Amino acid sequence: MATASVAFKSREDHRKQLELEEARKAGLAPAEVDEDGKEINPHIPQYMSSAPWYLNTERPSLKHQRKWESDPNYTKSWYDRGAKIFQAEKYRKRACENCGAMTHDVKSCMERPRKIGAKWTNMHIAPDEKIETLELDYDGKRDRWNGYNESTYARVIERYEARDEARRKYLKEQQLKKLEEKNNKPDGESAGSDDDDSEDALKVDEAKVDESKHKDFAKVEKRVRTTGGGSTGTVRNLRIREDTAKYLLNLDDIHLQAAPSQAELLYKNYKAIKEKLKSQMKSTIMEKYGNVASEENLPRELLLGQTEREVEYDRAGRVVKGMETSLPKSKYEEDVFINNHTSVWGSWWKDHQWGYKCCKQTIKNSFCTGSAGIEDAEAAADLIKSNIDRKLASEETCAPLEEKNLATWGTDVPDDMVLDQKKLVEALKKEDERKKEEKDERKRKYNVRWNGEVTAEDMEAYRMKKIHHDDPVRDFLL
Repeated sequence: MATASVAFKSREDHRKQLELEEARKAGLAPAEVDEDGKEINPHIPQYMSSAPWYLNTERPSLKHQRKWESDPNYTKSWYDRGAKIFQAEKYRKRACENCGAMTHDVKSCMERPRKIGAKWTNMHIAPDEKIETLELDYDGKRDRWNGYNESTYARVIERYEARDEARRKYLKEQQLKKLEEKNNKPDGESAGSDDDDSEDALKVDEAKVDESKHKDFAKVEKRVRTTGGGSTGTVRNLRIREDTAKYLLNLDDIHLQAAPSQAELLYKNYKAIKEKLKSQMKSTIMEKYGNVASEENLPRELLLGQTEREVEYDRAGRVVKGMETSLPKSKYEEDVFINNHTSVWGSWWKDHQWGYKCCKQTIKNSFCTGSAGIEDAEAAADLIKSNIDRKLASEETCAPLEEKNLATWGTDVPDDMVLDQKKLVEALKKEDERKKEEKDERKRKYNVRWNGEVTAEDMEAYRMKKIHHDDPVRDFLL
C-alpha cells in the first residue's frame, strides 16, 4: 500500500491498517486513490509503492514508479503484413529480376523462381512491398507478443472444442455399449465390479469435461469491483456435485461372489505363471541332476565316519592298498594324434619350446616326418653351427694388423731392413736444401731436376726432419 510518509502508529492503528490492506487485496474494500484520482493496486509490494523520503509526497502516489520522459505519440506498432504500395506495368531498372518488385533483389525474392524472369518477359510484375521502419522502446523490443494477431487463437479454441466434443461422443457411445451388453446378458446376471469401475470412470470423465458448466453448491460472496481486487467470483467447495467421491468407491474387500478387478486378475495370473515357472524349473533340474537324497541313501562311511573297508597307509600317509585313487580327468583332449604323429603335442621339450617327440618338431600344425625329419633337423643344426664357427675364425684371422708407421714410410717396412749411413747423410743434406728452397721460392731455378725414385734413406731423412706440430719439444728441433 502506498503511504504518504512514515509516521509512528499505535498497535491498534497498525492492526486496523493490516486489516484494511487484507480487505483491499480480497476485493472487499475499495482501493486506495492517489493524488490524481487513480486507484492504486493493493497487490503492489510496499517497497515499490512507498515513495522515497526526499520526494516529500503528501498523499499516496505511484509517480515515482512511472516513466518520467514518455513519448505521447509512441505506440507499439508492428509491420503491416502483406501490404502492397505500388504495382508497375513494366520492368524497372534495379528491380528484382525474378518478380519485378523494387523492394528486394533476386536473392531475397520469396516468389517461385520463374523459368524466364520478369526482367526479360516484362509481364506479371509483382507489386512493391510496404517497408516500415519501427522505432520500438526497450519494452517493445523485448515483447514476445508484440504484433500477435489474437484472432489466430480462435483456431486453437476450435481445435480443443472439437477434441472435447469427440471425447464426449466417444464416452457416450461406450456407455450405451455397456448398457446394451448388460441388457443382453441371459438370466439377468448382474454386472461385476469391472462394469461398476468403468461406469464410475465414465461418469468422472464426463464430469471433468462439463466441470466448467456446473457451478451448483458454490459459495458466492459479494465483492467490490476494484482495480486490484478483481471482479465478482466464486469460492468453490470441495464437493462440486452430490455424487460419491472417487476415493470412496470400491472400499470393500473382494470376495468370492464378486468378480475381481483387472488389477486383481493380472496379479492372480502373475502368481499362477510364477508358480508354473518355478515348478517347471525344479522339474528340469531334477531331470538333469537327479535327487540323490530321495533315491538312494548316503554311504555308511559318510554318515557314521567309519567303514569296514581295509586300507593300508605308509609312513608318509599315502594309500598303499585298499583304496585306489582315480586320477582326475583333464578338460583337454588326451591321446589324440593328429597329422600322422605317433605322440601327442607337448611330449617333447627343448629350448623353452614344446613339440612332438616322434619327429621333434615345435610347430603344432606340422605333419610328422619321423626319424628322417630328426636327421635332417640335426644336419641343419650342425651346418648352421659349422658356419658360425667358420665365420668366427675368419673374423679372428682378419683382425687389423699393427700399423708400422705407415704415415711415415707410406709402405710396410720390413723388420730386417738395414740403412746405409753414407746415403742417409746425403739424404739429410738434400732434405735441408729442399726446405731452404721452400722458404724462398723466388730463388728457385726455372728448370728443376727431379728424380722420381724415393729410397729408404730418403724416407728416413724425411721422417727425421719432419716437424710434428703436436710435439711439445718441436721448438728445440728447429
